[in-house]
Amino acid sequence: MHFPSCRLPFASPLYRWLMYCHSSTKLFVGGLSYDTNEPVLKDAFDKYGEVIQVNVVCDHVSGKSKGYGFVHYAEETAASKALKEMDGQLLEGRNIRVQYSHRE
Repeated sequence: MHFPSCRLPFASPLYRWLMYCHSSTKLFVGGLSYDTNEPVLKDAFDKYGEVIQVNVVCDHVSGKSKGYGFVHYAEETAASKALKEMDGQLLEGRNIRVQYSHRE
Protein backbone atom coordinates (compact mmCIF):
# COMPACT_ATOMS: atom_id res chain seq x y z
CA MET A 1 0.00 0.00 0.00
CA HIS A 2 1.34 3.41 -0.85
CA PHE A 3 0.63 6.57 1.13
CA PRO A 4 2.05 9.46 -0.96
CA SER A 5 1.46 12.16 1.65
CA CYS A 6 2.48 10.01 4.58
CA ARG A 7 6.06 8.76 4.62
CA LEU A 8 6.14 6.24 7.42
CA PRO A 9 8.98 3.75 7.65
CA PHE A 10 7.77 0.16 7.25
CA ALA A 11 9.00 -0.67 10.76
CA SER A 12 6.96 2.14 12.31
CA PRO A 13 4.42 0.93 14.91
CA LEU A 14 1.84 3.30 13.43
CA TYR A 15 2.35 1.82 9.95
CA ARG A 16 2.00 -1.74 11.29
CA TRP A 17 -1.16 -0.74 13.18
CA LEU A 18 -2.67 0.82 10.03
CA MET A 19 -1.93 -2.32 8.04
CA TYR A 20 -3.45 -4.46 10.80
CA CYS A 21 -6.65 -2.41 10.99
CA HIS A 22 -7.24 -1.96 7.29
CA SER A 23 -6.57 -4.69 4.82
CA SER A 24 -6.72 -3.64 1.20
CA THR A 25 -6.70 -7.25 0.05
CA LYS A 26 -9.63 -8.48 2.15
CA LEU A 27 -13.22 -7.67 1.19
CA PHE A 28 -16.41 -7.81 3.21
CA VAL A 29 -19.36 -9.13 1.19
CA GLY A 30 -22.81 -8.43 2.64
CA GLY A 31 -26.33 -9.15 1.48
CA LEU A 32 -25.57 -12.76 0.56
CA SER A 33 -28.37 -15.23 0.08
CA TYR A 34 -28.60 -17.57 3.05
CA ASP A 35 -27.98 -20.40 0.58
CA THR A 36 -24.68 -18.97 -0.71
CA ASN A 37 -21.75 -21.15 0.28
CA GLU A 38 -17.98 -20.68 0.05
CA PRO A 39 -17.48 -22.39 -3.36
CA VAL A 40 -20.19 -20.17 -4.91
CA LEU A 41 -18.65 -17.03 -3.39
CA LYS A 42 -15.15 -18.05 -4.54
CA ASP A 43 -16.37 -18.73 -8.09
CA ALA A 44 -18.03 -15.30 -8.25
CA PHE A 45 -14.86 -13.47 -7.17
CA ASP A 46 -12.17 -15.71 -8.74
CA LYS A 47 -12.21 -13.92 -12.08
CA TYR A 48 -10.62 -10.77 -10.60
CA GLY A 49 -7.44 -12.41 -9.31
CA GLU A 50 -6.02 -15.05 -6.99
CA VAL A 51 -8.39 -15.66 -4.09
CA ILE A 52 -6.46 -17.03 -1.12
CA GLN A 53 -9.33 -17.41 1.34
CA VAL A 54 -13.13 -17.29 1.33
CA ASN A 55 -15.29 -17.38 4.43
CA VAL A 56 -19.09 -17.34 4.65
CA VAL A 57 -19.99 -16.57 8.27
CA CYS A 58 -22.43 -19.07 9.78
CA ASP A 59 -24.42 -19.27 12.99
CA HIS A 60 -22.67 -21.57 15.48
CA VAL A 61 -25.89 -23.23 16.61
CA SER A 62 -27.87 -23.69 13.40
CA GLY A 63 -24.94 -23.78 10.97
CA LYS A 64 -26.87 -21.51 8.59
CA SER A 65 -25.28 -18.55 6.85
CA LYS A 66 -25.66 -15.14 8.47
CA GLY A 67 -25.77 -13.50 5.03
CA TYR A 68 -22.23 -12.14 4.86
CA GLY A 69 -18.70 -13.28 4.30
CA PHE A 70 -15.15 -12.34 3.37
CA VAL A 71 -12.98 -12.75 0.28
CA HIS A 72 -9.22 -12.38 0.70
CA TYR A 73 -7.08 -11.74 -2.38
CA ALA A 74 -3.34 -12.21 -2.87
CA GLU A 75 -2.99 -8.72 -4.36
CA GLU A 76 -4.47 -5.26 -3.77
CA THR A 77 -5.21 -4.68 -7.45
CA ALA A 78 -7.41 -7.78 -7.62
CA ALA A 79 -9.34 -6.74 -4.51
CA SER A 80 -9.81 -3.23 -5.84
CA LYS A 81 -11.12 -4.44 -9.19
CA ALA A 82 -13.46 -6.94 -7.53
CA LEU A 83 -14.83 -4.25 -5.21
CA LYS A 84 -15.56 -1.90 -8.11
CA GLU A 85 -17.13 -4.55 -10.31
CA MET A 86 -19.02 -6.70 -7.79
CA ASP A 87 -20.54 -4.08 -5.47
CA GLY A 88 -24.28 -3.99 -6.16
CA GLN A 89 -24.22 -7.01 -8.47
CA LEU A 90 -26.70 -9.86 -8.34
CA LEU A 91 -25.46 -13.10 -6.76
CA GLU A 92 -27.92 -15.96 -6.28
CA GLY A 93 -30.89 -13.61 -6.46
CA ARG A 94 -29.54 -10.94 -4.07
CA ASN A 95 -27.78 -7.64 -4.67
CA ILE A 96 -24.55 -7.88 -2.72
CA ARG A 97 -22.61 -5.11 -1.00
CA VAL A 98 -18.83 -5.20 -1.23
CA GLN A 99 -16.42 -3.04 0.75
CA TYR A 100 -12.94 -3.28 2.18
CA SER A 101 -12.80 -5.30 5.37
CA HIS A 102 -11.26 -3.85 8.49
CA ARG A 103 -10.60 -5.22 11.93
CA GLU A 104 -12.31 -3.70 14.91
